[in-house]
Amino acid sequence: MSFILAAFHRQYRLLRHTLRWFVLATLAGILAGSASALLLASLNWATDTRESHRWLIVFLPFAGLAIGALYYYFGKSVEGGNNLILDEIHTEIPNTPDAPRTIPARMTPLILVGTIVTHLFGGSAGREGTAIQTGASLADQVTRILRRLGIHFPDHDRRTLLMAGISAGFGSVFGTPLAGAVFGLEVLTIGNVGYDAIFPCFVAAFIGDYTTRLWRIHHTVYTVTQTAPINLKSILSAIAAGIIFGLTALLFARTTHAITAFFKKNIRYAPLRPFLGGIVVVFAVFAIHTTKYIGLGIPTIVAAFSEHLPRYDFAAKFAFTALTLGSGFKGGEVTPLFFIGATLGNSLSGIFPLPASLLAAMGFVAVFAGAANTPIAGGLMALELFGPEAGAFAAIACVVSYLFSGHNGIYRSQKLGARKHVTHRTHDSSSESHGSRAPNPTR
Repeated sequence: MSFILAAFHRQYRLLRHTLRWFVLATLAGILAGSASALLLASLNWATDTRESHRWLIVFLPFAGLAIGALYYYFGKSVEGGNNLILDEIHTEIPNTPDAPRTIPARMTPLILVGTIVTHLFGGSAGREGTAIQTGASLADQVTRILRRLGIHFPDHDRRTLLMAGISAGFGSVFGTPLAGAVFGLEVLTIGNVGYDAIFPCFVAAFIGDYTTRLWRIHHTVYTVTQTAPINLKSILSAIAAGIIFGLTALLFARTTHAITAFFKKNIRYAPLRPFLGGIVVVFAVFAIHTTKYIGLGIPTIVAAFSEHLPRYDFAAKFAFTALTLGSGFKGGEVTPLFFIGATLGNSLSGIFPLPASLLAAMGFVAVFAGAANTPIAGGLMALELFGPEAGAFAAIACVVSYLFSGHNGIYRSQKLGARKHVTHRTHDSSSESHGSRAPNPTR
């Protein structure tokens, strides 16, 4: 009898725990999904306005100066962006009643304004970084409210809620809740995925995506027009393409970090960094007489699935994005990585015996997976966006890209939990920047 009572008590506690996290994750999802809806609608407006009034691009340096000044005078506590959020999840410093730690609420409006202004005036940036920051920072405000109400909310629960906010932001901004849920678990530590927060992350990602759709926001549809049979030849081709995608991801991360370091070393006054970077971008845009490589670049990404594009498209987007983000403009890296990967894959169709549309899909997710060190999330995104046939090839490319992209991705605050392969036996400069094994954020 006592055994039955003990089992019943355990199940009751589990049910109560599950219901508690369902409510909290749902709230995080609603907040993140609403913020993503606002972001996507605003970026559509900014893109349409810029393309209708291209003279706005001339003012990109002054937009950069304004963004830099905004963060310099009002946003120093949140200028770490995505890395700040990862650091907050990794930290083991306990909160105290006298000094409760939460991400400042100003992160949400600052990153939204900074990203919209960047796109309005012609910077090459994405949206994932903004969605992650709004999702996590808004989720952390729930922590602040609960603690002010006197409700006990321990540090490990706060870190779980931050992870749920990341998942909700990522899943809702791309319309890929499965990938978003796993991204929140996978992005923290290279080589290790913890499952303690799996339920909140999945709930938040699906609620976030549902919320964005309720706001009547429609995501771009990418159609793979031709696939290939799965055989030894096509698998080997996918592996070879994955190597190229991984090396591209490695080069992008290191180039962006190098540009950031260059600006910080040589320009002490932070607002001048995006100002000067903006000048270079403006001259480049008018020199090549096209706006193809600024903004999100969605039309070119879509075109990569259905027509042959110039082989240099990926390199041009690479350069514009690395300069824009490296000099201090706001936004994310992932959508530009989609552009780089899709157009690179498109260009590889003359080298590998795979259709251009399929290679574009593979590159779309594989360059992102390598740069973010998230192969599982990349593979799931491929399945959600492209379906099982193309998704199988894309998943292979994601895994290989991850292996060849090194240990220094676009997120400097990722921890190194396990090396990608045995050839990396000693610490190099890239792996040292990630530190040691990360603590379990929900232990």
